[in-house]
Amino acid sequence: MLKSWKKYLSIASWVTLLFTALPLTAFAEGETAVVDTGDTTWIIVATVLVMFMFMPGLALFYGGLVGQRNILSTVMHSLSAFVIVTLVWVLWGYSFAFGPGVSGVFGGFEFIGFQHVGVDAKDGLTIPHLIFAMYQGMFAAITTALISGGVAERIKFNVWVIFAVLWVTFVYAPMAFWAWGGGWLSKLGGLDFAGGTVVHILSGVSALVAALVVGKRRSFPNRTLPPHNLIFFMIGAMCLWFGWFGFNAGSALASGGLASLAVVTTQVAAAAGGVLWMVMEWRLRGKATMVGGVTGVIAGLVAITPAAGFVSVLSAIPIGALASVICYWGLHVVKAKLQYDDSLDVFGIHGIGGIWGAIATGIFASTKVNPAGADGLIHGNAKQVLIQCVDVLVAIGLAAVGTFVILKAISLFTTLRVSEEQELTGLDLSLHGENAYNTFEAMNSGIPARPQTEYQPAGTVLTASPEMKGV
Repeated sequence: MLKSWKKYLSIASWVTLLFTALPLTAFAEGETAVVDTGDTTWIIVATVLVMFMFMPGLALFYGGLVGQRNILSTVMHSLSAFVIVTLVWVLWGYSFAFGPGVSGVFGGFEFIGFQHVGVDAKDGLTIPHLIFAMYQGMFAAITTALISGGVAERIKFNVWVIFAVLWVTFVYAPMAFWAWGGGWLSKLGGLDFAGGTVVHILSGVSALVAALVVGKRRSFPNRTLPPHNLIFFMIGAMCLWFGWFGFNAGSALASGGLASLAVVTTQVAAAAGGVLWMVMEWRLRGKATMVGGVTGVIAGLVAITPAAGFVSVLSAIPIGALASVICYWGLHVVKAKLQYDDSLDVFGIHGIGGIWGAIATGIFASTKVNPAGADGLIHGNAKQVLIQCVDVLVAIGLAAVGTFVILKAISLFTTLRVSEEQELTGLDLSLHGENAYNTFEAMNSGIPARPQTEYQPAGTVLTASPEMKGV
């Protein structure tokens, strides 16, 4: 009798366990995504890192490279882009860039005002949809701000504000959807881990077009002031380098092996870029400069951005090193010959470096490193280079046409640049009513302490060191 009861209890236990397990199993199979606290923590940190590389990083980086009468106006370009694009992103930008999509071309309106963007995990990820959306918003904001380097020291502030709203809406959001949001370029097989096309090529080409449309500074090139504070430039650059780990490794959208790979490839490419730039300066000019070394680091960081999660650590070395060579040529040969006034060399570093990085991704990518990617040229897949070239051409075309049309449309209602008097006075005082350096003379006279006619000899910046005007 006792044995029978034990038998029945044993059967009942197994039946109970089975019926208890079935719902759990069904739930696990039906669930598409569960929030992981570790992954979420990393993406929150990465979001803040990208913010830090932007403010104060980019603001100090750009601010140190302009004349002392324009540092505050240059910082205001970054600050205004940060706050304005954040609101645009919440209201409609995110939906246009990462919505469910319409025919692979447009993201749609489902996430307008962050509707349906909550704390539940985003489909296919282990992080809340909300933090994913805000992380991507940081990319949109800093990409917009990068363009300001091409028109620094002469664009009107109200024009810049209007441009920022229109550009992130009609240029950045479509490209982000095509490459990252499930649009036609991603379906074509293009690889862009963290923004080679979406961030660097878009901003670099847009800065060049904006510089051409707005026109040259009245002092360019013969009387252009040199960078007024290279310590600010250095501090800003190191903030950028620090934040770039959130930019690239955060694009893994989870903590773990892929994020770790992106951290290491980012560091190695930056180091390779910095070393080779200093070597080139040493050989060609007899001296290795701090400005050159930092410029090489930024070139390496730009180039590795699209490849960071798709290539091996050793592949990051030639990617970063060749970025220095190519960008050095862009600054010292192309700009000097064509005489376009890209104030802080946004095209020379981000545009040219981004183009190289996107193509290099198609050369060095390996599925052994990231099975979700593709093999590149050196691993037997030459087609990937062609696909990357399509990505590059699309980014160049969208940035060039979009920027040109937006600025021409704005010019129908107002002039794009400040007056000659405002430009000579400096934009800090003429547009914002502030001085960065309130010396006794400036406070008592109401004008900048430095005489307005104090220019460098003809050709100083262009012939001595073009990279001193920025990245």
